[in-house]
Parts: sequence; C-alpha cells; structure tokens
Amino acid sequence: MSNAVMGLRLKQQLTLTPRLQQSVKLLQLSALECVQELHQAIAQNPFLEESVESADSDSDSDADSRAEREEAAEDGSRADLDFSSGVGGGGGEETPDWTEWTASPSTLHDSLREQLLLLGLTERDHVLANLIVDALDDDGFLRLPLEDVMALAPGAAPGEVETALRIVQTLEPSGIAARSLGECLALQLEAIDRNTPSRDIALDVVQNRLSLMAARDNTRLLDALGCSEDDLRLAMELIRSLDPRPGSKVGTFEPRAIVPDVIVRKEKKRWLVTVNSAIYPRIRVNQQYADYFRQARDGETALLAQHLQEARWLVRNLEQRFLTIQRVAEAVVARQRNFFEYGDLAMRPLTLREIADELGLHESTVSRATSHKFMATPRGVVAFKRFFSRQLATTSGGSCSATAIRALLREFIAAEDRRNPLSDVQLTGLLADRGVKVARRTVTKYRRSMQLPAVDFRRA
Repeated sequence: MSNAVMGLRLKQQLTLTPRLQQSVKLLQLSALECVQELHQAIAQNPFLEESVESADSDSDSDADSRAEREEAAEDGSRADLDFSSGVGGGGGEETPDWTEWTASPSTLHDSLREQLLLLGLTERDHVLANLIVDALDDDGFLRLPLEDVMALAPGAAPGEVETALRIVQTLEPSGIAARSLGECLALQLEAIDRNTPSRDIALDVVQNRLSLMAARDNTRLLDALGCSEDDLRLAMELIRSLDPRPGSKVGTFEPRAIVPDVIVRKEKKRWLVTVNSAIYPRIRVNQQYADYFRQARDGETALLAQHLQEARWLVRNLEQRFLTIQRVAEAVVARQRNFFEYGDLAMRPLTLREIADELGLHESTVSRATSHKFMATPRGVVAFKRFFSRQLATTSGGSCSATAIRALLREFIAAEDRRNPLSDVQLTGLLADRGVKVARRTVTKYRRSMQLPAVDFRRA
C-alpha cells in the first residue's frame, strides 16, 4: 500500500488577465465587428453610455475624467491608467448606419425554391422537388444517389423522384442538379439554341467522349465524331464557354462596403495616417451611475463593481486599439512609400517581424492589428495584409516582392495576343528577362491566386 506524500513544487505559468483578454479580443476584431461589440457592451453594462456631444462642446468631460481617476485610486486601481471620458467619434443619432440598408444574402437553395413556387406544381411534386434542392451541394451538383433521396420520402416511386429531378434541372442556372460533369455540361448545351454551330458535336463529346477531350486526344475525337477540324475546334470552344460549377456563382454575397480602419492621405510630400474613429460610437463611463455606486458601497455591490471595472477596461482598451493600429499603419506606410507613389510594381517585401521589431511589439500583436483591417488610400481601399509580401531574389542580387510579380504577370497577360496567349512557361521566361527568376509552378500559383484562366481558356 503506497503512502501519500506532501511536497512543494515551483512552477511558472503565463496567465492572461481578464483585462488583457479583452484587449486582445478588441484588437483582432474588424472595424464593423468592433462597432457591434461596443454597442453590445453599451446595452449590457449600465456604467457605459454613448456620448452624443461633440468632443469640445464643454469641459465637463475633464471633470468626469478626474472623478473617475479619483474613484480608481480609492478602489486600489492602477494609478497610471488615464481613463478618457469619451472614445471614438461620430456616434450621434444623425449618423446613418449603412448596415440598415444591406440586403441579406440569398443562397442557391433559396433561389431554386423561389423558382419552384412559380411553376404551379402539385403538392407531392413540390415536396419531392424540394428534397432534390436540399440535397444539392454549393456547386449545384446532386452528389446523393436517387435511392437515398427516395429513402427521405417513404412511398415515393422511382419514376416520381426522376420526374422531380427533371423539374429541378429546368431551373436557372442551366446545368443545375446534375449528377456528373458530363450531365452538367449537357444540360447547359441543351439550353442553347439548336442552330448554334457545332452544338450537336459538343453535346456528343460531353455525353460520350469527355475523357478524350480531357486527354486532348483530338485524333481519336476526329475519328469518332467524323467531323472536320474546324467543327471540332468550334465544339471545344463552345464546351469551354460552359460553367462546370453552375451553382457556385448563385447566392455569393459580395460586401456592399468595406469600412477602412485608417485613412492615408498625402499632404506636402508627406503621407499622413489617421485612424477612422468616426465609425465608432463615442463611449464613456456614466459618471452619474459611478457617483451612485461610490455613495452606496455595501456588500451587495460586487456585481456593480465588476461592471464598473469592465467599463473602465473597455474604454482604456479601445484607446489602446486605436494607438496600436495607428503605430502599425504608420510603420507600414513608411516602409511601403513607393507603393503609394508608383503602385503595385513598387511594393517591397515586408514581414510582420520587421514591423514588430521596429515598434517593440510581439509578432502576434502585429498580426492581430493587421488582420481584417483595411486602409483607405489614394489608390483605393487596401487590406493591411496586402502590404506583407514574401521576398523573392532577382538575378541582379536584389529582392522583389510577390505582389510586384503578380502585377507583372497581370501586365503580361493584359498585353498578350488573344489568338496566341502566353503559357506559364512563357510567362516564366518573361519574368526572367526582367531579372526575376521563379519556377514555373510559382507562376501557375500566382496566376491562379489572381483568378486568371489558363492559356487554353484565354485563347480567343
């Protein structure tokens, strides 16, 4: 039988205080998320209020700030905290909220259900068609076997499910509810005018000989189809114009607006950076409630004390958020000055560690300060992350950023001959002529990241 032993052990552990956790959370939020967080805090914390007064309307805010500092000193709080009476700006009732007019996104399934309502189907056909719609993936394909769909509707005959599938396949966009790529392309071709040149040949290819097309075996295709090379070329172009993922573009929600966190402008050859505080509500500690709390201290005010402390932390942490974003933005603008002057081709390589070392911050802090943040510049609204690009060596011994390489590739493709477009190998050679030596697979990766099609799809 073992004996219990009591002993002491020293252990070091890093713990985030509640205030630091709140500071980290605020810093990594986007502008709109931060505004929502502030409004939620105002609604839940009785000691927080939104100020509708102008920043310099009166001097009461100074008195309120002094009273709060005295209160913090009585509570044993840190004496070096300077709580401001109001943080943010432009949060008055007259300021419109653009999110009130933002429509909610409509999904592919919502669009198909709305179309089904217009067909005048019987109740049974409508139910079975909705089962088919629910089984579609985001690309619009029916990956679920019809037998499994039948299991969801007990008593349904196979012919009824097939009929419901054909009904859904008549909806927009064309090619929806297909069970394979060939069927998806065939549905789109069947929706095209019958007099379209080489339509029947293209239909034969996608239904029976799609593998030969994928292998680019034109010789066997010509023998199997019995057509001329010109007819086959027209059929291939017609097939390439189809959408292999018809449901992917339905219901995609593009943001109506991006709210910038900082604004960059040029004044007398200097680039100035200011935090866009106008979008934030002006929050402050409700001094009247704080006075009531100070006059009625007893054992039942622990919850109110916690709310008051959290209110003070929020005001201070919001100030810290503005300060950190301001410092990071100024450091980025200073290092990427050539971008603001000349564009993407002048973007220099930059890492988070460089900014962190310059500002004396941790790399994770810089990452949070740049995540989901945007900068309004004379060249448009730019994401913070765009300024951080990996470094690639040049043949001259210098360095080039990946952003500059993408800009070069975009220029090459925009100036190419549409009848004889540039392949990725040729693009690699053009970059080498400019002194940038990269692998062909790197060029392919950058081209795909810019959503530029391959050479065969760019041929006119």
